[in-house]
Amino acid sequence: MNKRDFKSLIDINTQEFLKIIQRAIDFKELDKLNKIPRPFLNKTLAMIFKKNSTRTRVSFETAMYKLGGHAIFLSEDSSQLKRGEDISDTAQVLSGMVDLIMMRTNTHDEIKKLAKFSSVPVINGLCNLFHPCQLLADMQTVAETKGNDFSKMTIAWIGDGNNMCNSYINASKLLNFKLNISTPNGYEPDSYTLEKFGDNVELCDIPGTAANNADIVTTDVWTSMGDEQENEERKKIFKSYQVNMNLMSKAKKDAIFLHCLPAHRGEEIDDIILDSDFSAVWQQAHNRLYSSMALIEFLLSD
Repeated sequence: MNKRDFKSLIDINTQEFLKIIQRAIDFKELDKLNKIPRPFLNKTLAMIFKKNSTRTRVSFETAMYKLGGHAIFLSEDSSQLKRGEDISDTAQVLSGMVDLIMMRTNTHDEIKKLAKFSSVPVINGLCNLFHPCQLLADMQTVAETKGNDFSKMTIAWIGDGNNMCNSYINASKLLNFKLNISTPNGYEPDSYTLEKFGDNVELCDIPGTAANNADIVTTDVWTSMGDEQENEERKKIFKSYQVNMNLMSKAKKDAIFLHCLPAHRGEEIDDIILDSDFSAVWQQAHNRLYSSMALIEFLLSD
């Protein structure tokens, strides 16, 4: 079996993306019936965390357990990375002991280096440039609520052009949906990602323009992990990029709202948005489990 890594969405093709989404939906139904297969008995996932996590850790640890395997949590402080061990050495050590490695870290270069020196599949659990695992859950949620004819959909991204925004650009390329992006000047998405994969992207100066007639409206926190020192400044800059009822009124009447969480109520979203009838946020969060299961199966079986 050839090793497959999941450093970003571009590591899979359109058919594989759709396959993973459908398998995640299947796992969700099997879980309701308590009939999830356990093909990965004696398989182990190592999870390296340089950044804090709730959804990523719980979803992958639970996913591995439900599939019959085991997950090991390694924080930076509890591993030799804290003492300066090179990520290439960590990769070679761990991949001789485990079957799969997931890392949540600061830079995409670390993800690429881990994958280069690992003999087992590597999953990007989040880095500065991309958050591909979240997009699997997001697109599963879209498929469950809107169907899987993505080419007929318009998604509006409002806010920071961060790792989530970059992964939405990659998803728009693979699934062929229209992506409207509205960010403040100076906070645009990664220029290389936009140039290479932004065929279906339209940059909008005004958030309302991006949300106009959209099927899905989505956002993220204004201040990502690592940018906390900019928090107060960002609150001022992003003030007009809040997703509120006025903004949602510009989308289609049956539009849904997504947020990868954690959310800062009263900042990037109006306090009532998360709990509104058009919010699919909790469904989206729960889908992290099933999309993680589908990704693990894909990487260990393909």
